[in-house]
Amino acid sequence: MATVVERDTVQGGQPSIPATEPEARPERLPLGPIKTVHVFWLAGMSCDGCTVAVAGATNPGIEGLLLGVVPTMPKVILHHTVLSVEAGEEFIQPFKDAWEGKLADPYVIVAEGSIADERIAARTGGYFSAMGTEVLSSGGNSCPVPSAEWISRLAPGAAATIAIGTCATWGGVPSAEGNPTGAMSLMDFLGKDYRSAFGLPVINIPGCAPQGDNFTETVFAVLLFLQGLGPLPAFDELGRPAWLFTETVHRGCNRAGYYEEGVFAKNYGDPECLIELGCWGPVVNCNIVKRGAMNHMGGCMEAGGVCIACTMPGFPDKFSPFYKEPPGGVFSTTLSKGTGAMIRRARRLSNRHANSEVRWDKLNAVPSGWANVKGASPTLKMMEFFYKKWQFWGAKSPGRPKGTEERFWGVDRPGGTDDYLDNSSAREDARDGR
Repeated sequence: MATVVERDTVQGGQPSIPATEPEARPERLPLGPIKTVHVFWLAGMSCDGCTVAVAGATNPGIEGLLLGVVPTMPKVILHHTVLSVEAGEEFIQPFKDAWEGKLADPYVIVAEGSIADERIAARTGGYFSAMGTEVLSSGGNSCPVPSAEWISRLAPGAAATIAIGTCATWGGVPSAEGNPTGAMSLMDFLGKDYRSAFGLPVINIPGCAPQGDNFTETVFAVLLFLQGLGPLPAFDELGRPAWLFTETVHRGCNRAGYYEEGVFAKNYGDPECLIELGCWGPVVNCNIVKRGAMNHMGGCMEAGGVCIACTMPGFPDKFSPFYKEPPGGVFSTTLSKGTGAMIRRARRLSNRHANSEVRWDKLNAVPSGWANVKGASPTLKMMEFFYKKWQFWGAKSPGRPKGTEERFWGVDRPGGTDDYLDNSSAREDARDGR
């Protein structure tokens, strides 16, 4: 079993942070097949928002895991302080069995909320976050068991250890500057050398609250690996699912086109890019706009809100104050306004060019009964002339090849010259001298 050791140095008068010392062989259990897996959901400095988000996941939904109806997936037995039917000693007993190695099936631990440094509270006989009680050998009095203690007990034997939400992944709001609890992330608590019984480092799924489908999708992928039915999913250098957190918010944002054209919102409710109102989207790794907040709907920018970088390790300190334009945004928006003004006008001309049939261009009239649409202006005609030259440079333009205009599928074209808007003519026209 792994042991918890204390670091020698203490900075700023705060107690040292415990780190987990792994065994020499990181993988201590064989891979799959698994019929049943226990999930121990441990809550630390949490608001339960992550639980609400996961309960609302739809693709895939958590119900499929709990009912064991998903093909190739093991049945999941969830031990959750909010969602479990059991209470009291009956609820705590499986945690004790897992710690003592009495469970017949493998287990996974999920940490929600940051982990407080319980030694700070212990100095005055208290605790910050706890679950269940146990009797101390000295005196026979029962006392709460801190959440940090449960993590220390269960993490070494877990098949996988997952941190959900920004508080558990990076420390989040409870670990902000000036906090009194010494709160930290699960990764900080266990240390860089931690490996689960299957040889996995801590898996991080950030967000405040996280996108529920991000969690269930990652769990499905990890369970396939534990079943021996698939490779280990790709994670980035911080343990985030790489396929979910590689791209920035800005790249998938439905307002990004306005940024490119140098148009920015001045007030909340405006449809344009929100950077000048305090949006950090261009530097934040998150897929909230692409995937939506719940059931593939909503999302911060989709709903009109700015990105405050809640999925990032530097949140909240490095992104405060919220709703104020980021320092880097001043430079990028200034450059975007300069180039965007030219791009915006050029695209407006191209849009007018593409919004007209070829027939309308030749007749210089638009038969629309909805509005009085003017024909092409001299500026647009000049642009179209050069645009078409460039567009078909080295390529074949639409229509019949030069020299065969008078032929139509191998026969003479019917009618006369006035019947066609292009430059082709019927053979009869040439004979008649038209």
